[in-house]
Amino acid sequence: MSLDELIRAAHQLDETDLEQLLHQVVFLRARRKTQVLPEAEAQLLLKVNQGIPAELHAHYQILRQKRESETLTDAEHDTLIQLSNQIEQIGAQRLEALANLAQLRQVSLLDLMEALGIQPLTYV
Repeated sequence: MSLDELIRAAHQLDETDLEQLLHQVVFLRARRKTQVLPEAEAQLLLKVNQGIPAELHAHYQILRQKRESETLTDAEHDTLIQLSNQIEQIGAQRLEALANLAQLRQVSLLDLMEALGIQPLTYV
C-alpha cells in the first residue's frame, strides 16, 4: 500500500479511529527508533497508546451534545458524569505510564512527550 493510499484511507476514519491510528503509528515509530524495547518500556508504551474505547467516546459525545442543546435528562446527566470520570481515569493512567516511562528512560516528561510526538494539552 502506498503512502497516498494510506493517507486517503486515514481521511475516511472517524475521529476515534484516527486517534487510535495516530497512537499506533507513534508507537511503531518509537519502537523502530529504539530497535527492541525492554519489556517494561513496551508495556508502558502500550498503556500510553491505549485510547478511549470508541463506544465510550461515542456515548460521551452524544450526551455532551444533548447537554449543550439543553435536552439532557437527569439520568443522562448522571451517566455523563460517570463517563467523564471514566475518561478522566483513562487519561490519568496514561499520564502515569508516561511519567513512569520518562523516569525509566531518565528524561523529563516533556522531552519524552516530544520524542513520542504527543502534544501537551492546553486549556484556554
